[in-house]
Amino acid sequence: MWALLFVSFILISEATAEPENQYAVCYITGDYAPNSTYHTNLKTVLSRLTSNTQIDYGFYNASYGQDSDRVYATGLCRGDITPHTCRACLTNSTLLLLEQCPHQKEAVAGYYDICMLHYAYYSLFGYQESSLRVYWWTETNVTDWDQYRYVFKMLLATLRVKAATTDSNLNPKYASGNATAPNSLTIYANVQCDPDLTVAECNDCLNGAFSEVPKYCNNRSGCGIIKASCKFRYENFSFYESTPDTLTLQLSPQGSPSPSPSSVPSTTANSTESTYHGKSNKSQAVVTKVVPIVVFVGLLIFICIYLKVRKSTKHFESEAKVDEEIGQAESSQFDFDTIVDATNNFSDANKLGQGGFGPVYKGTLFNEQEVAVKRLSNNSSQGDNEFKNEVLLMSKLQHRNLVRLLGFCFEREERLLVYEFLPNKSLDKFIYDPIQRAHLNWKKRYKIIEGIARGLVYLHEDSQQRIIHRDLKLSNILLDVNMNPKISDFGLARLFVLDQTQINTSTIAGTYGYMAPEYARHGKLSTKLDVFSFGVIILEIVSGLKNGGFQNGENVEHLLSFAWKNWKKGTAANIIDPTLNNALRDEIVRCIHIGLLCVQEKVSDRPTMASVVLMLDRHSVALPVPLKPAYFMNNSCLSVVQFSRCSSVEAGSNEQKSVSADASANEASISSLYPR
Repeated sequence: MWALLFVSFILISEATAEPENQYAVCYITGDYAPNSTYHTNLKTVLSRLTSNTQIDYGFYNASYGQDSDRVYATGLCRGDITPHTCRACLTNSTLLLLEQCPHQKEAVAGYYDICMLHYAYYSLFGYQESSLRVYWWTETNVTDWDQYRYVFKMLLATLRVKAATTDSNLNPKYASGNATAPNSLTIYANVQCDPDLTVAECNDCLNGAFSEVPKYCNNRSGCGIIKASCKFRYENFSFYESTPDTLTLQLSPQGSPSPSPSSVPSTTANSTESTYHGKSNKSQAVVTKVVPIVVFVGLLIFICIYLKVRKSTKHFESEAKVDEEIGQAESSQFDFDTIVDATNNFSDANKLGQGGFGPVYKGTLFNEQEVAVKRLSNNSSQGDNEFKNEVLLMSKLQHRNLVRLLGFCFEREERLLVYEFLPNKSLDKFIYDPIQRAHLNWKKRYKIIEGIARGLVYLHEDSQQRIIHRDLKLSNILLDVNMNPKISDFGLARLFVLDQTQINTSTIAGTYGYMAPEYARHGKLSTKLDVFSFGVIILEIVSGLKNGGFQNGENVEHLLSFAWKNWKKGTAANIIDPTLNNALRDEIVRCIHIGLLCVQEKVSDRPTMASVVLMLDRHSVALPVPLKPAYFMNNSCLSVVQFSRCSSVEAGSNEQKSVSADASANEASISSLYPR
């Protein structure tokens, strides 16, 4: 039993006769009048295309007319059928188009993957990336989808290479074959591109088609996808005529394909397609040309696999170590192919942003769940540590204000983290944007401040182990659909034993501007580092200003200094974001007060996060008077980025200047000042 689906935003009609075998797609890009010049030219070009007996390799290309009345048409048949059957299929498609699309200037029709006819008012030569999609599948499901999918993906990948490099005069960018797994499961498939495509265009088109398997072919024993310039199909039975260049792959338990030409069977391909099967054997000259190509492709695949294995051994020890340590993580492990499918092979269209440790992509899993995939850079010497750190920590953390880790992948030298997808991205995208932050009224901002505080209390006191985030900043606060905050990016987080209050570290990691002074200068690490960062975040949320520095008249101001000076003068209104319109001014001023308490110079003067939550929840709780913040500047700095290296004396500090980024024991672990 088959199901056929037309996928196109421009589809306005469908075939009515034999819907299980045929399709028609009519475009609404323009109409022609009956008996017009365009109509006459269309019938002429279609007649010439289907009556051309000089072409015997299944690809027809013709045009007729002048200027705006010129009509272009192409016809493509599957590589294993005879020229006579091909022309018969195209003739039937012509009749179908003229019936179903009686006045459209562009249309497509065909019969399964046997043939496809396309006409338009523009040239169809070359790569056509359009919205056209035709899908079909069998109603029969498979029991072991992972194994089944593994077999046909190995087969399709091999056939794609062969089709892209095939000589169009022999068999136009077409390849067919079967693959047998160790459990005797055999799958048959073919792939095909328009013969006028380059190798790169054919590969690109087929990769795009393959990436849509999870959406339409999931759990199906047979499926086919047709795009404007390429197509593929797989089944658990033979549906094509074998030729001397048909491939047979024997898959080893390790998954290495071993291609070889198959013999031509004496039986027909499939009784359900008896109308269109059959092609005479090629001459000995053709066999002589094809066999070396097949052998070359097989050798090329073997060399690629061999080189990849050699390359992977360079990282074997570190990968084995990390794999062993994360093996017991309470989180799902995804296979690499699943993530490739979900992200459309990490396409730029799915890229959400670039983090300090690699890009982040949006993906859609087989069950239609949207996810965010962080692809850690494999050039970083710290990459394994950050990856392991995040997997081990996040798999054990469950809180509404922490981003949820759904799983990970550690395969083929790839380190991938799969998170829940949060549509509103990060908080910095709102606060730092003068237009976007207008959408955040004070009620929403206060809710975000409270949520971040509760997430930190969970990390510091309520989780199984005491955790310091170490890189808390606006860009690491993600927002869900209801604008609830979720703390993310735990690659730099550190564990404390429950009775431990402070440790010293030789590696300074994090983002300057959010770092507490005792940590930035001396590597002294405690939960008060996160408290300091939280104080900076409060002041940024209230003011809409970046902590690194901003222009205030002729001076460049540092946010902490600016907030403190206005607090002391009683001019707190200068700190408040003008878009808030002084709504609930007393509550806003109280938040500024709490923020200044969190960024005080001495560790002991800063409150704990539990105390901060109490201050936010109960307005009756009296607040102590804050002391001068760390990094207070008596004079303006000339550089926004290098505010921590200014030559002016930092009031309230026993030191004349703060440590610079260059003094870090590990420069690579220090984030840039700007959000990532």
